[in-house]
Amino acid sequence: MTVDRAVLILAGTMTLTSAILVALVSPWFLLLTGFVGANLLQSAFTGFCPAAIVFRRLGLPGGCAFPQR
Repeated sequence: MTVDRAVLILAGTMTLTSAILVALVSPWFLLLTGFVGANLLQSAFTGFCPAAIVFRRLGLPGGCAFPQR
């Protein structure tokens, strides 16, 4: 597994979890969905993603979007 896939898995998991929490707990969890979406947009334009840094430090190899530095 590469850093790219790990970031996508994390983003997808957080978005689905947020959607479930909105339906079951509170609509305020839409803020989490918005945060995840904003972070994905920001990382697409800048190439900076805090989750990618964490996954790289955990030893995952880089990928196309987040190459090894």
